[in-house]
Amino acid sequence: MNESVPIIQLGNPMLVQKAAWVDNIQDEHIQELIDDLIFTISQANSVGIAAPQVAESHRLFIVASRPNPRYPDAPEMKPTPMINPKIIAYSTEVIKGWEGCLSVPGIRGLVPRYQKIEIEYNDRNGNTQKQELTDFIARIFQHEYDHLEGKIFLDRVESTEELMTDAEYQQRVLNNT
Repeated sequence: MNESVPIIQLGNPMLVQKAAWVDNIQDEHIQELIDDLIFTISQANSVGIAAPQVAESHRLFIVASRPNPRYPDAPEMKPTPMINPKIIAYSTEVIKGWEGCLSVPGIRGLVPRYQKIEIEYNDRNGNTQKQELTDFIARIFQHEYDHLEGKIFLDRVESTEELMTDAEYQQRVLNNT
C-alpha cells in the first residue's frame, strides 16, 4: 500500500548533501520509494519531489506536472520517475519563474532556469530515456535535479526582493493584483 512519506524541511542537513547513485533500480526499496513519492506528490499538491526531500539519499525524483492549487496553470503529464538523471545540454535562454518547494513551506522565489534542456535518465524498469524538456516541465526537472546536488531554489534566487510568502504569491501573482 502506498503511503505519504514525511517531507524534511529547510535546515535538515540531508537537503545540502549530494545524493547517491542508484545502482540497483529493481531493488524493492527503490520501487516502493517511487510509489510512495508519487503518492506523496498527489497528497501535497506538488508537481515534483526528490528522494532527498524524504531523507533518502538516492538520485531519484518524480516529475508529475498537473494543474493544482499551488500551480493552477501547470501542464498535464503522467508522473514520471527519473533515476540517475543528467542534463546533457541546455539552451542559452534563461527565464525567471516563480517556484516553491515542499521542503521550504510558505515561501516562493523568482528563479532563473534554462528554458530548454536535453536530459537522460533511467526509468523505473532500468531503461535509458532521452528527452527534450521545455518551459515549466524543464523548470520542474531542474528544481528536482538541484535537490540531488544538495541545492534548493533559495540558492538560485538572485535577490531577496524576488522572494515572497505563499499568501502574497496567491494574492499578487495568481490573482494578478
